[in-house]
Amino acid sequence: MKSRTLAIIGALVIGSCFVTTEAVAQAICGNHNLVIDNLQQAYAEAPISMGVTSGGAVIEVFASAEGTWTLVITQPNGVSCLIAAGQDWEQLPKLAAGAKT
Repeated sequence: MKSRTLAIIGALVIGSCFVTTEAVAQAICGNHNLVIDNLQQAYAEAPISMGVTSGGAVIEVFASAEGTWTLVITQPNGVSCLIAAGQDWEQLPKLAAGAKT
């Protein structure tokens, strides 16, 4: 069940990259250290969560105290790309293992 949920989330994230206007359809990619430095300097965003895809890429969520957030994917070759960003990030309480929602 967990792997199916992750697969669905991954498909939605990747699919959302293609649902944009032509003006913003080009991905913003670069060296991982430069990407995270820019997020810190420009938006005061820091990593708050991360995970590894089945293909070996790392997905990270960066957020700021002001509520801005950015979703970054880093490929195994070290290239990081911004895949989504927005406002009004809200950290939800972490459920205890085995807790029902």
